[in-house]
Amino acid sequence: MKLQQLHYALTFSLIGMYSLIFAEEKPNIVIILTDDQGYADVSYNPLSPPEVSTPNIDALANSSVVCTQGYTSGHVCSTTRAGLMTGRYQQRFGIYTAGEGGSGVPLDEVFIPQRLVPAGYVSGALGKWHLGLTEEYHAMNRGFDEFYGFMGRGAHPYFDHSDMNHPIYRGLNPIQEEGYLTTRITEEAVDFIDRHKSDPFFLYVAYNAVHAPPEAPEDDIKKVTGDETRDTLMAMIKHLDMGVGEIVNALKKHDLYDNTLLIFLTDNGGSAAMSADNTPLRGFKQMDYEGGIHVPFIVSWPAQLEGGKKCDVPMWSIDLFATTLDAAGLPMPTDKPLDGKSILPALKGETTKLHDELYWSSAGANGKWAIRSGNWKLVAQKNRIELFDLGKDLSESIDLAAKHPNVVSTLTDKYNAWLDEMADPVSKQGKRWNPDSSAPAKKMSKEEKKAAREKQKAARLKAREDKQKNQN
Repeated sequence: MKLQQLHYALTFSLIGMYSLIFAEEKPNIVIILTDDQGYADVSYNPLSPPEVSTPNIDALANSSVVCTQGYTSGHVCSTTRAGLMTGRYQQRFGIYTAGEGGSGVPLDEVFIPQRLVPAGYVSGALGKWHLGLTEEYHAMNRGFDEFYGFMGRGAHPYFDHSDMNHPIYRGLNPIQEEGYLTTRITEEAVDFIDRHKSDPFFLYVAYNAVHAPPEAPEDDIKKVTGDETRDTLMAMIKHLDMGVGEIVNALKKHDLYDNTLLIFLTDNGGSAAMSADNTPLRGFKQMDYEGGIHVPFIVSWPAQLEGGKKCDVPMWSIDLFATTLDAAGLPMPTDKPLDGKSILPALKGETTKLHDELYWSSAGANGKWAIRSGNWKLVAQKNRIELFDLGKDLSESIDLAAKHPNVVSTLTDKYNAWLDEMADPVSKQGKRWNPDSSAPAKKMSKEEKKAAREKQKAARLKAREDKQKNQN
């Protein structure tokens, strides 16, 4: 009898140890960031037009949490990426425009993969980087262990990779490459998952699809809309959707899918130049109307989140930094202000609000800014200010500014107070639009940018030396 009791005790002890190990197993984290994809250019959107077909993205949406109030922190590519990687308003470190972000995020800003190191994650970045042109800004000098993709500029040809002034990189080295770039990025993602199936990993898949130029395999371009660019866009979306399906299948093949936090979103609204469809939202990329910043946003983590649901809590790309740390069981950093919050409580139904306000600004050269507070949204460009009630008017068709001057005043004051806390733009343009200034904003020359980087580097070195002196 005692022997039998000992057997049961050992058996349940082992089961308990296994459960504890499984419970403490770190989730894999995959962020799929598409480029300039329209809000209605996913067919899970009931208002998408008939030519749109994204079966793999739809399947992901139907088994996940669809975030109906998902935003990006910028209305252009690199600004959103800067906020996403740091968890901070990109304006805190002077990034207001695509040119500023593409020139490089300050080196004292800490990126997601650097924060994941203590939890043992291996990290890979694939596709479009757009966060710096030179080696010090390379993904592998910002915490990533692997990189395949291109660094500079927002666009890259999909077929011709021969321009070695704008090359494809593997690691730190430019390479000669062939193949349709969307497909190549997918292949690299699947290979990364295959090779790191036994490690906790963070995989950042930043497709340049469906950014211009409009290029797709000819056999996939069907004349269905009467718009040549949009017909090509549909073929580009087909390959993007296939890529999402292959990444999901790779995770499932290795029994990783259930314990993978997979987040799918696009970097800003669909582009008018690419004939994108943002229905029912107003506007396009480069605008602070909903069509420029309100994006497809899907979150999957079957082990933790019940799928087939919608979450109506406003959230945005800046929140992904804190969300990844929360999922990995890591503490939030306290060395700098963190503007993002983990979205997991909202996805689990534990809270109905993450942020009091959301702010957008591309500084003074074009005078574009916006603030969302509750359902109120104030959108400004130069001396034009419009107010919308998103709860009743998601399409921003009725300007309520004249009817609610007190709301306009309150939100304007909040925006100005927020902007006062942000850094000056690195391009030396003014933070605010100045109607009395007829001179264009001064752009930094290459020499000035280099001098600014050297100045930042010297300041960081001095700060480290001072800190060591104080510790001694």
